[in-house]
Amino acid sequence: MERAETYVDGASRGNPGPAGIGVVIKADGKVFKIAEYVGTRTNNQAEYLALIKALTKLRELDVRKVYVYSDSVLLVKQVNGEYRVRHPELKTLHEKVRELVASFEDFHIIHVDREKNREADRLANEAIESR
Repeated sequence: MERAETYVDGASRGNPGPAGIGVVIKADGKVFKIAEYVGTRTNNQAEYLALIKALTKLRELDVRKVYVYSDSVLLVKQVNGEYRVRHPELKTLHEKVRELVASFEDFHIIHVDREKNREADRLANEAIESR
């Protein structure tokens, strides 16, 4: 697959608390959806785990050009190098993201309003509820 639009979201109830991730990938007229419970995490950890899950799936699909949309300002700015990553656990997740991003020909992560990320948010919350 040449190009994919991907929406990611992580949710945590308690921060840290029960957490879930939601991923929506749109590529070549197909839609892939992932909802997964990820244990007890902070909201930011869940956001990173959603991105890692999405990038792993995109690699499996052999997508070359990736456009990721997230409503997490922190995630977008850290991945784009605008914010430093200070929290030790986020540093580990950030490194994993960097490794995955390097495998794509073209990668962009863009901040969107929550309204535009509604489906990924629904999946993340559904994952928490169905644990």
